[in-house]
Amino acid sequence: MSDRLVDRNRLWSRLGAAVDALPEAPATPIAVVDLDAFDANADDLVRRAGGKPVRVASKSLRVPAMVERALARDGFSGVLAFTVAEALWLHESGVSDDIVVAYPSVDTAALRRLTASPSAAAAITIMVDDTAHLDVVDAARSSSQVPVRVALDLDAGLRLGRQHIGPKRSPLFDTADVVELAEHVVARDGFRLVGVMTYEGQVAGVQDDVPDQRTRSLLVRRLKQASMAQLEVRRREISEALARVADLEFWNGGGSGSVEATAADGAVTEIAAGSGLLVPGIFDHYASFDPRPAAFFGLRVTRRPTPDLVTVHGGGLIASGATGADRSPVPWAPPGLRLTGLEGAGEVQTPLTGHPAAMLRIGDLVWFRHAKSGELFEHVRDVHLVRGDAVTDVVPSYRGCDRAF
Repeated sequence: MSDRLVDRNRLWSRLGAAVDALPEAPATPIAVVDLDAFDANADDLVRRAGGKPVRVASKSLRVPAMVERALARDGFSGVLAFTVAEALWLHESGVSDDIVVAYPSVDTAALRRLTASPSAAAAITIMVDDTAHLDVVDAARSSSQVPVRVALDLDAGLRLGRQHIGPKRSPLFDTADVVELAEHVVARDGFRLVGVMTYEGQVAGVQDDVPDQRTRSLLVRRLKQASMAQLEVRRREISEALARVADLEFWNGGGSGSVEATAADGAVTEIAAGSGLLVPGIFDHYASFDPRPAAFFGLRVTRRPTPDLVTVHGGGLIASGATGADRSPVPWAPPGLRLTGLEGAGEVQTPLTGHPAAMLRIGDLVWFRHAKSGELFEHVRDVHLVRGDAVTDVVPSYRGCDRAF
């Protein structure tokens, strides 16, 4: 038996022991974070960043205690948030006073709160890629006396002729368009241009070392290399042009799957990462790093339809994105279980087959990995923190706090 399978069998035993030792059995799905794996992944992200600070992508965690745990470690600095409302809550809760909102906002209520608070406005940077985003801010606030910190979100995709490979995010690609918007921000009352973000999702978020997809993996790695080479030139050109417009505080780039490549770019001053701390299913099979899964959810066996088939209660925690098998949860511990082709992961039940099914009994726990980081915790209010074979704490997810985002 390989070392990886041994580790997964040990995981099954120790997570089960940790839950069984609780005074009262928690309802399923039981969400856990393995602190040893989380801390090891945090250290690895810092190592891969090569001295550049890592900004925590909170949408990939969605557990305040985990965001704070990452920020407490050397090498991490600041939060990359999902919404302005979340950023306000993180600031007001004392989690961070350096928060960049990764996506443009049209939430007028949250923007009104931001512009009414000098403290929040000094701590939070909003993202724009269009003058219309500035118009929304101006419509929401009563005056421009409190300056709003602004960063530009630039398209970081790969362009090959008319083809665009990468996330469909910002319309800002050409240097002239970026400079035009930057000059508009600088000239407009009540705004300060302080940063830039370039997220190369086609590099950071795509598997490139899948064992049974060698040809495809080779093609993906070549596209990644071409993308980073093109992006390095564009970043340098845009950085030089923007230097004549504003004195930027930061240039954010990358993601958990592209840390080393992004950190090597001289224009980038900080790296964004979050999924690499928890390591969901779609972050398996990367050539650039070998992380340790840290987040799991447990479901109990409720039926045995046949001697070699078991059914667990619930399980249909399907991840966002283009639908496909890679968006389904991964049966992880004990190793060897797999979803059935007919039912997959279901809302009320999930049948599992594979050799371990014969030994599982009614009431036993099976541990899964969610396909995408952070989304698991939208389904639970409590998160169990485990070290070794003991639950050391139970903390709220965003959904378990007084605010949900």
